[in-house]
Amino acid sequence: MFRAAMRRLAASVSIVVAKGDDGPVGIAATSITSLTVDPPAVLVCINRTTSLHALLMPTAPLSINLLARSQKDVSSAFGGGTPREERFQIGEWTEGKNGLPRLSGAQANLDCVIDVMLAYGTHSIAIARVLSASVSDRVDPLIYQDGGYL
Repeated sequence: MFRAAMRRLAASVSIVVAKGDDGPVGIAATSITSLTVDPPAVLVCINRTTSLHALLMPTAPLSINLLARSQKDVSSAFGGGTPREERFQIGEWTEGKNGLPRLSGAQANLDCVIDVMLAYGTHSIAIARVLSASVSDRVDPLIYQDGGYL
């Protein structure tokens, strides 16, 4: 019942990117929220079974890209529909200030560094300090609910 209840919670979709040994690794995520403005920080909840999780540790850079409604293909690719090594071929990516890919046309891009990692159940909570942010001119986020896009 808990899972069914949470599927009714609409959430914006983001692509979270970390630095891997063979290049960037990214996943689609909906469990991201702002934490503080001073210092600017966000919470990112990552399942421990994901390929991204092993790369998350304090001082590691992190890129968070809040998707626009037109970027469903990017969400699907990073949600597991595309092999990991091909995901960054979908969408237009540039290098952010922290050396990680930033998605062009996203609602917002955050260049971050992880300050704290907390383990809880099947997930870890990363507290990431935002080093720089950019936003698009138009507000039109990609929203996910109950297994589909709104």
